[in-house]
Amino acid sequence: MAKKRRGTQNGSTATGTPALELLRVTGTPHETITVQHSLHQKAGYALDTAQVLGEDPACIFKTLMAQVDGNPVCAVVPANATLNLKSLAKAASGKHAAMLESAKAERLTGYVTGGISPLGQKTSSPVYIDVSAQELPHIYVSGGKRSLSVRLAPADLATLTHATFAEIADRSRHF
Repeated sequence: MAKKRRGTQNGSTATGTPALELLRVTGTPHETITVQHSLHQKAGYALDTAQVLGEDPACIFKTLMAQVDGNPVCAVVPANATLNLKSLAKAASGKHAAMLESAKAERLTGYVTGGISPLGQKTSSPVYIDVSAQELPHIYVSGGKRSLSVRLAPADLATLTHATFAEIADRSRHF
């Protein structure tokens, strides 16, 4: 079950997370969706969100925190793909990439694992969005809580996060 609320240019949107506040303050067109996750979800929140919303998992994007050469970065990839760490390192002009531990990701972003949003993070990190997002009119990303998603244009997400589009997803390996 999902409840939708459309954000508008005049700022009439729900507040409650730094991600939603950023969207409100900037007047970015978006839609907020509250998702009641399955009790038995095992594949991860992003894939479960796709199932609950009845959406193609390729338009639901998960936010993953990693580090490239020891520096934190944010990777945004489709729910039905995995993050390719070698490609992420290359996109960030680095040599080695690794996932951040959950506790460190939570401290850096101010969000809990499963609800990390690329928007409104406590500590700003370079953001890399998989190029597949550019082919879509809109994508869903976390709104800063496990039960909250935001639907917006990929270009708007890139603008707000100063992101780079790069081939960072491995679609041959699915969750």
